[in-house]
Amino acid sequence: MSRARADEEEYWHSSKFRAFTFDDEDDELSQLKESKRAVNSLRDIVDDDDDDLEKVSWSGEPVGSISWSIKETASSSSSSSLEGRDTSLQKGSSSYAALPKQVSSYSLSSLFKGRNRLPSLPSLSDAFSDTGVKNYAPELRRPKAEYKDYSNDWSPRDTVRRMQRGKVCSLERFRSLQDKLVLLDEAVARHDGNVITAVLIFLKRTLRREVLFRELEVRQVALCHLIHFLKETGEQKLLLDLLRFLDRTEEVALSQYREHLNIQDVEKKREFLKGCIGLPFSAEDISHIQDHYTLLERQIIIETNDRHLEMAGQSEIFRKYPRKASILNMPLVTTLFYSCFYHYTEAEGTFSSPSNLKKTFKIPDKQYVLTALAARAKLRAWEDVDALLTTKNWLGYTKKKAPIGFHRVVEILQRNNAPVQVLQEYVRLVEDVETRLNLATKYKCHDVVIDTYRDLKDRIQLMAYKCKVERGSAEEEKINSLLNNMQIRWKN
Repeated sequence: MSRARADEEEYWHSSKFRAFTFDDEDDELSQLKESKRAVNSLRDIVDDDDDDLEKVSWSGEPVGSISWSIKETASSSSSSSLEGRDTSLQKGSSSYAALPKQVSSYSLSSLFKGRNRLPSLPSLSDAFSDTGVKNYAPELRRPKAEYKDYSNDWSPRDTVRRMQRGKVCSLERFRSLQDKLVLLDEAVARHDGNVITAVLIFLKRTLRREVLFRELEVRQVALCHLIHFLKETGEQKLLLDLLRFLDRTEEVALSQYREHLNIQDVEKKREFLKGCIGLPFSAEDISHIQDHYTLLERQIIIETNDRHLEMAGQSEIFRKYPRKASILNMPLVTTLFYSCFYHYTEAEGTFSSPSNLKKTFKIPDKQYVLTALAARAKLRAWEDVDALLTTKNWLGYTKKKAPIGFHRVVEILQRNNAPVQVLQEYVRLVEDVETRLNLATKYKCHDVVIDTYRDLKDRIQLMAYKCKVERGSAEEEKINSLLNNMQIRWKN
């Protein structure tokens, strides 16, 4: 029994933790030393085989760094002078070894690992959170990759990969031209348009124009991205300089011509288009530019005259059908429809005449007939429609002709509520029999259906259609007359 008591006293005397004494005048110093010993004892707790993790001291500095070594040297020199005092304090504390001590239910390692925690005792993290003191324990296993993020020391390939993942990256560290070009080549190799555009914006801001243009000339993918970006952002001056450097004269001319979209005043736009005629366009494009200028000039003249007539009230058609919008800056087809609607009967020598527009801009017959038919049918001018579709041959004979096909003529007339008599005249002119029957049945052109079945000598279909007409109507009498006609040789 006495031996066990002696072993217990020896255990308490040899413990590395000192007992509390009221005579300790250097309590803060002793706590600092105990903290350092606790950190050194963590080697048994933390796995040393993990190469990807980096250990830090209680001050938050990585162990082994220069600042850490300096502080360790200073602290070791100061601690050696205090060793004697620590020894005397340990001897003085031996007098309290006989006091009863409560065995702790958790060790220092359990404070960091969260094991064997008593519910009645506050945790170490709770104590730190209450006092506002920074908790350094979780930083003991901070990965090295986090320190790499802080240092911002990435290669061009790593930078491009991070940009692809949507992370914020600073490109200012790439200062030399070689580094910037390597970064651009890496972005192009990744085939990511967003990354390529971001790198190009950085190069545009940090490089001179001559250097940027020279390097992009041999990098066609990046060059196409930059041209598209400049077009989208409207940086017209830089785009023109780039195209001139590349000797793309036609693209320079088209880019300058595109600026007319931003001009609102029609007089200024007309002068601008007049100046674009002398630009180095291709032969096909220069004709379009000339037509655009001529059309705008013609629209200005028509708009001025029609506004005056409408305000004066001198024209009946403007009083009956007031204009809903201006003709300025409208397409050629819209201008032709307007002219056919308000100026259809004017002579060819006037600027607003439809035939003058057709001749000046070389409008095809099919487009002209389609537009004029829609305009005159909207006014319910059926005589003009008939005259539009009537032609004369060299012998003086007249015949109906529709470049767009009579089935389309019937559809346009029906949309404008043409009477049945007008529809029947053009339904008869549809060459395909099946199409003619379908249109005649759809629009209730009974005479056309009856005559078609008579020509086909189809007695059964004619008897079936008899059930679809009204009883006692003229159509029913006509069907009965045909069925009783013994001179017709029916096929069935």
